[in-house]
Amino acid sequence: MSGDLRSDLIAAAKHFYDRGWMVGTAGNLSARLPDGSFWITASGRAKGQLTEQDFIRMNSDGAIVEQPVADSRPSAETSIHLAVYNCFPDAKACYHVHSIEANLVSRLTAGDAVPLPAIEMLKGLGVWEENPQVSIPLFTNYLEVPKIAKEIGEFFAICAPSVPALLIRDHGITVWADSPAAAYNYVEIVEYIFRYTIAARQLNLDLRFESRD
Repeated sequence: MSGDLRSDLIAAAKHFYDRGWMVGTAGNLSARLPDGSFWITASGRAKGQLTEQDFIRMNSDGAIVEQPVADSRPSAETSIHLAVYNCFPDAKACYHVHSIEANLVSRLTAGDAVPLPAIEMLKGLGVWEENPQVSIPLFTNYLEVPKIAKEIGEFFAICAPSVPALLIRDHGITVWADSPAAAYNYVEIVEYIFRYTIAARQLNLDLRFESRD
């Protein structure tokens, strides 16, 4: 991790852009400072070409603290990051990306959770069990993002997550972690699991989506 958290976010965004997970201006990344404020990508910025001027610092109430470019606006999905930080006080980074596989996986069930296959990569998300029964919560993709954030906050207020990630239907994944480096790894691991899931479906492997919740 570098001295300026924005450098970590810039490097992660470039990597995710190169993987096709942050095409156009899609997706948003944030990292939290010791005082509880956090840097988040500004709205409408190309994620493969970010500079330190492409971030806005927000406080825990959702107000702008620092705005390097006067007419910039915080990500339209800032409320989701706020919901995650409020639910998980130990979280120091929150990453949200859009991938084809995540959107396809979100359509594999009509329920409110997507079961994950019991493969080795789950260990990278902190799951160390024999034949684990793990799922990722699935939220509705409302046009009004604060409505999504509200449902996320309400859900995690009563349900502890199996893994540090959530999925928004036809939208993408959000992960959180105690450091930007860990959040970077979680994105890669979840996307790997989703690619495995899609490939397994194409091979007609039985992943028992209906019986595992």
